[in-house]
Amino acid sequence: MNELAVDIQNLYFDYTHPKHVCFSNLNLQIKKGQRFGLFGPNGAGKTSLMSCMTGILRYQKGSIHIFGKDLHEQTSEIKKIIGFVPQELSFYQELSPRENLEYFGAMYGLNSSEIKSRSEELFEMLVLVKEKDKAVQKLSGGMKRKVNLAIGVIHQPALLFLDEPTVGVDIQTRQAILKFLKDLNKNGTTLVYTSHQLNEAEELCDHIALIDSGQIIANNSPQQLFEEHKETTLESLFVKLTGKIYNEKHV
Repeated sequence: MNELAVDIQNLYFDYTHPKHVCFSNLNLQIKKGQRFGLFGPNGAGKTSLMSCMTGILRYQKGSIHIFGKDLHEQTSEIKKIIGFVPQELSFYQELSPRENLEYFGAMYGLNSSEIKSRSEELFEMLVLVKEKDKAVQKLSGGMKRKVNLAIGVIHQPALLFLDEPTVGVDIQTRQAILKFLKDLNKNGTTLVYTSHQLNEAEELCDHIALIDSGQIIANNSPQQLFEEHKETTLESLFVKLTGKIYNEKHV
């Protein structure tokens, strides 16, 4: 039996001000080693669900287990084995990539030797060697995205959550990031990814779930979903199942 990276059972979550039930009895399993894509219309709940899985939002009922550990009861243990690359750029703009990785690496409990070796490895992999000592605020948008990604993986997480990791970058940078993510996955990191770029998603994901109005309405490999619904692209599948056009603009 395949080990589960994420096991969500009967999840209930609502926003209290104003009162809005986001999920009720939602169930979802993500297997270890998958490149899992989570997609849905704006407001469908995908960002809220990812926030629940990463511990940013605290759900009221049900359970989320990360590699068998209860998210509510073993939060500190789970934070050591997961990474999160948020949609927003989350680093110190006045610091260099090296200094940012030193800071966040220490937050994850790495020692100075580990931080140095891991940082140099990431600078090489993400083609940031020439930029590693420049203030991040002086770097291009694509370089900033790479720094954001490096911070999320500095501690070599077993499970990596990615919320729009390539928004606003050029084609070359997007391809470099996708290659980096595929290599991470080959080396054992499970990916949970959401994006408005469905073409990119088809290239990266080996399993997808569509969420609409707080419910999972499709959950399988892209090819199996295409065959089941007689569609050939994620965009056409999305329109057929939700009745909505997927908004590829960053919102």
